[in-house]
Amino acid sequence: MEELGHWIDGKRVAGKSGRFSDVMNPATGEVQAKLALATKEELDAAVASAAKAQVDWAAQNPQKRARVMMAFVQLINRDMEKLAEALSREHGKTIPDAKGDVQRGLEVIEYCIGAPQLLKGEFTDSAGPGIDMYSMKQPLGVVAGITPFNFPAMIPLWKMGPALSCGNAMILKPSERDPSVPLMLAELLKEAGLPDGVLQVINGDKDSVDAILDNETIQAVGFVGSSPIAQYIYSRGCANGKRVQCFGGAKNHMIVMPDADMDQAADALVGAGYGAAGERCMAISVAVPVGDETADKLIEKLVPRIEKLKVGPYTSGDDVDYGPVVTGAAKENIHRLVQSGVDQGAELVVDGRDFSLQGYEDGFFVGPHLFDRVTTDMDIYKTEIFGPVLSTVRAQSYEEALGYAMDHEYGNGTAIFTRDGDTARDFASRINIGMVGINVPIPVPLAYHTFGGWKKSGFGDLNQHGPDAFKFYTRTKTVTSRWPSGLKEGGEFHFKAMD
Repeated sequence: MEELGHWIDGKRVAGKSGRFSDVMNPATGEVQAKLALATKEELDAAVASAAKAQVDWAAQNPQKRARVMMAFVQLINRDMEKLAEALSREHGKTIPDAKGDVQRGLEVIEYCIGAPQLLKGEFTDSAGPGIDMYSMKQPLGVVAGITPFNFPAMIPLWKMGPALSCGNAMILKPSERDPSVPLMLAELLKEAGLPDGVLQVINGDKDSVDAILDNETIQAVGFVGSSPIAQYIYSRGCANGKRVQCFGGAKNHMIVMPDADMDQAADALVGAGYGAAGERCMAISVAVPVGDETADKLIEKLVPRIEKLKVGPYTSGDDVDYGPVVTGAAKENIHRLVQSGVDQGAELVVDGRDFSLQGYEDGFFVGPHLFDRVTTDMDIYKTEIFGPVLSTVRAQSYEEALGYAMDHEYGNGTAIFTRDGDTARDFASRINIGMVGINVPIPVPLAYHTFGGWKKSGFGDLNQHGPDAFKFYTRTKTVTSRWPSGLKEGGEFHFKAMD
């Protein structure tokens, strides 16, 4: 059986701890590899090596670092099929979805090619007599990224691209559930010209996370995962004096107004609710039709679409709509929450509990579920299910629908489907959620804007990718310089007021 280790100083190395985690094939339920889990000592040694490598990397001018990103883009495109297949094998996504995972990360690397422009400082000539002022954006040093299982290519690329382009070294701790793609990306970065040690990939569990948070050399930590862990990492990292950004869970609402195109809305909900088996923080998991007539029409449109969904392994072809969830425990948790919805009085319109795929009975496949008449006190409404389950909460007015989204503890993404511009503008202006779609079901911003949620979906002041990433991975130094002309007469013991 294959044994996976770490990426240290430009090569793959075996783990030393003697502890391993199983890497599963979600479609079959079989163990396909063993992953070494790092010790604190291994993590600390990797950080020390990265700190040494970072000095020369930071001394490279931004354009040379950008050229590494340019080569990296070419190599990712060259190996797109290999990356997608490895991702699907460990995560369970369909091949088209896996390619989308890689592509959305690739777009951030493309944005990072513009680092020389983004790293420019400011300059004021003659701020005072013979005085100039200028600012410099300098790297932090060694930073860390802790990334989730559901986007094993995209999120590591979102972290490493800006961090490295700014001149930092990075410690990447990917999910232990699907570690192969991050290791492959590290190999491609070396091929692109990244010096050894500037990117270290450490595989591990909570012990490695705590070692990252407690390591004094690491200056910043970026995390994506569940909200409880996001809050833990944010609190512990900040307590240790680090700059921290953490992105957590979601319960994304999509409001459907009476004037919406119901076919368009239904198609959007099916794609956004069931794509990737619902395992994404930007999934729509709550539909909020306004008015019973709207709700009845929407349910009528949804049911046949959901019942036609094709669920299967990625090897079954590109017409598969979604694959298995990532683990058996995730499958059990989804079924538990579905049963709680039934027990608490929600109407299960499409019941996927008995779904079974011939030949893959041991796989982690979950059939699609659709609930109607869900209320806000139910567990399926309050909890992020992270599975192919769509809940319908009926609202009797636009204000009521708006309130559902605004009152929920999560604030990652939301959408509204309507033909009325005034309603759309009001929604975008008033909603207390970080990413908003207007007739767009999954409003993930492009690479040159920033990605981030509000409320318990985000901890920290700066978002991922876009301009915020370059702010997060640099610190600003402001220099005041004076080159006096003529003779200097005596000492000065106070700040002279500027004329």
